Amino acid sequence: MQTTNAATAIDRETGFVRELGLFDSTMIVIGAMIGSGIFVVSADTARNVGSPGWLLVAWAYTAVVTVAAALSYGELASMMPKAGGMYVYLREAFSPMVGFLYGWTLFTVIQTGTIAAVAVAFGRFTGVLWPAISETHYLIPPIHLSTGYAVSLSTSQLAGIIVIGLLTWSNTRGVRYGKIVQNVFTSAKVVALAALILLGFIFFKHDAVVANFSHFWTPRDVTPLTASLSALTGFGLFAAICVSQSGCMFSADAWNNVTFAGGEVKNPGTTMPRALAVGTLCVTGLYVLANVAYLLVLPLKAIQHAPSDRVATAMLETIFPGWGAALMAIAIMISTFGCINALTLAGPRVYYSMAHDGLFPKPAGRLNRAHVPGWSLIIQGVWAAALVLPRTYDPVKHSYGNLYSNLLDYVISAALIFYIIIIAGVIRLRITRPEASRPYRALGYPVVPLVYIAGGCAVVVCLFAYRPASTWPGLLIVLCGLPIYFWMNRTPQSR
Repeated sequence: MQTTNAATAIDRETGFVRELGLFDSTMIVIGAMIGSGIFVVSADTARNVGSPGWLLVAWAYTAVVTVAAALSYGELASMMPKAGGMYVYLREAFSPMVGFLYGWTLFTVIQTGTIAAVAVAFGRFTGVLWPAISETHYLIPPIHLSTGYAVSLSTSQLAGIIVIGLLTWSNTRGVRYGKIVQNVFTSAKVVALAALILLGFIFFKHDAVVANFSHFWTPRDVTPLTASLSALTGFGLFAAICVSQSGCMFSADAWNNVTFAGGEVKNPGTTMPRALAVGTLCVTGLYVLANVAYLLVLPLKAIQHAPSDRVATAMLETIFPGWGAALMAIAIMISTFGCINALTLAGPRVYYSMAHDGLFPKPAGRLNRAHVPGWSLIIQGVWAAALVLPRTYDPVKHSYGNLYSNLLDYVISAALIFYIIIIAGVIRLRITRPEASRPYRALGYPVVPLVYIAGGCAVVVCLFAYRPASTWPGLLIVLCGLPIYFWMNRTPQSR
């Protein structure tokens, strides 16, 4: 099956190079998870829940369900260690149609939307160091598509597009190049996030500690979910925690990306479950500690109203006046660069697998001379770059924003639906294929999978109930895949 030399192990069936070891795989898990979210979304979460204690509970909720998902999902990774990851698992656990709908949504929203959102953040924070890179410095002024939406090309957007193009190109040169970039930037971002946490614990502010920890559970300055519902009531608090997961879970999303590259992982049956467990535990632990650090330096009100929601920047500016913004910008640029690379590397392996099933354009199913799906990388890069261009417009304030917050909700609502389905697939396959080889069996089965299913369903229901404008479009995108699936199944290329 494999031919091995000192440098590579090439799978003769697929042509992929098995280049990724445990450390590399763990770096992909961590690198795909840590982007810019942890540095900004705590502001919105704090506004929703209204107290320091419930802010930490919201992030602990994210940690519990994410780790539960990874511990369960690892069983599927050990059963089916192939390129395509979740697409393959859904196809085998349920049907080709369910697998296609995930792959379709991954391409249109989940993977490319996340790449675009993180690229937007990269451009925004690059502007802190180079003012010429700005969301208001236009190369192509806004062209309105409707009352609330436009497209434009600013220097900030261009910076994001350039990064997408650069990392798409570097990944076409082989998985080894992608691995090197990933290991370097993920290591750097983990050190940066750990340093941020350490600074918070060392340079804590007495007034912030007193303000936050003497009224740890008392909600104040709460942003209501609706005119009649807020975190001031018991159910309102639960709903606020669930709605806040659109940001918190987005910050911890993409933990499953390493399984997309299952065909390039050494000893995948054991390596991928370990990488998933170690990576998610590491990241979610750092996220909770980062929020503790914020609370040690900033009063809750300062977190809730941090300029442009840049909580980490506000924290560093408090510790190092005049230097905080620049230091944080450098850290976020490193973090987002590594995140985009991990997402860019992983996603095309799904389109490659879909193409082999006749459910994606044929060129996407070919490997280039570097033994990677070059056309899949290019197709993904072009669409992700296109998603950087749309802008939001506030006609009252006459101001332009970007689709960052919308993309958070689109991505997490669509992704959560499939995560819930695939964790249910762990249980289904235990029943339908009890004899299948499982080098790793889900820890705490069936309790741990059920914890994720229950936690995920609560978030999905609350997002659709209280954030309908930005979550229903995600479901519509999924459903739009149905006619495309049936059309592709009737075309000669899918036979």
